[in-house]
Amino acid sequence: MQNDTLNKKMTHHTLQDGGVTSPQGFTAAAAAAGIKQSGRPDLVLVISDRDCSAAGIFTRNQVAAAPVLLDRETLAANAGAIRGVVINAGNANACTGEPGLANAREMQRLAAIAVGGSAEQFLVMSTGVIGIPLPMDRVEAGIAAAAPLLSPANSRAAAEAIMTTDTRPKFMALKVELPGGRVVLGGMAKGAGMIHPDMATMLSVLTTDAAVPAAMLDNLLREAADRSFNAISIDGDTSTNDTVLLLANGASGVTIDDEVGLAAFGAALDELCHALAMMVVRDGEGVSRVVTIRITGATTAADARKVADTIATSPLVKTAFAGGDPNWGRIMMATGRSGVELRQDRLALWVAAPDGEPLAIVRNGTPTDYRESDA
Repeated sequence: MQNDTLNKKMTHHTLQDGGVTSPQGFTAAAAAAGIKQSGRPDLVLVISDRDCSAAGIFTRNQVAAAPVLLDRETLAANAGAIRGVVINAGNANACTGEPGLANAREMQRLAAIAVGGSAEQFLVMSTGVIGIPLPMDRVEAGIAAAAPLLSPANSRAAAEAIMTTDTRPKFMALKVELPGGRVVLGGMAKGAGMIHPDMATMLSVLTTDAAVPAAMLDNLLREAADRSFNAISIDGDTSTNDTVLLLANGASGVTIDDEVGLAAFGAALDELCHALAMMVVRDGEGVSRVVTIRITGATTAADARKVADTIATSPLVKTAFAGGDPNWGRIMMATGRSGVELRQDRLALWVAAPDGEPLAIVRNGTPTDYRESDA
């Protein structure tokens, strides 16, 4: 389900078949390490040819996977000199205790050996089954096999390799003209289940060849995520591994250092995150309909979000949506139990098909004379 903050026009030029390696200086590789039982590629490297400033947002689930704990620590100490990300699919390395954290650190070390740099310059992401130790012999072999394959042509291969229950890869890139010149933003994501906003909703790696200080990058990422990744819900569950990383290597020679450039870059990042978030929603486990919830007239944006979240996660509302049943009382019920103070005698409800005219169902707390067949 989709919050209305996602409804914005695309204003930047999308690069056909673009992805995480579209910005200058980035390469990627995917290898089959045997972590997934399918035998398909499951080990990914995303590498910059120079140091990057970096930012990340992570799950607020208090049961956090080892890579989440390690990445928080790594960014706190080294956000201005990151070289890349190493990712495995098929095993979440979550609920694995101190051995799991040691394995995540070992992934950093192995990535540094394979592509150069120091261990603390690499971020780690894992996705898959919870509670099973990583098969480190396979991880080591996979990293070694992936390194020689690094290429800017591997955006799609990388996006495919991080898939678990996803049915299709999710990747995109766009270019934007800034006062100082052209920059490119790219990204990939995976996610289909355990999706609900809580700082992040999935795994995603975003890249850009703009030069952006780490502190500014962090603010931009949090703002963009709040309007995209944090405005979707599929099943109401937040993962142990939710992570979104943003790397900026400055290879374009364009620095974000003025208000106009910052606004244009922020809008492009919003657009990229919006597109990836919608890819996640449309590929959600069991999803047959994508619904936008628009809340107006709330006292604050936080109140509007709270009402939207309550409606979006209500099992009764979702079954009505799934069946195309205009049982609007369920929406009113969810609104009323959201915890937001409201005036029942002023409640109104409209429904609309995509690009269709809104149909008024309720005005001033009272049903209209709508036809159920229309609804």
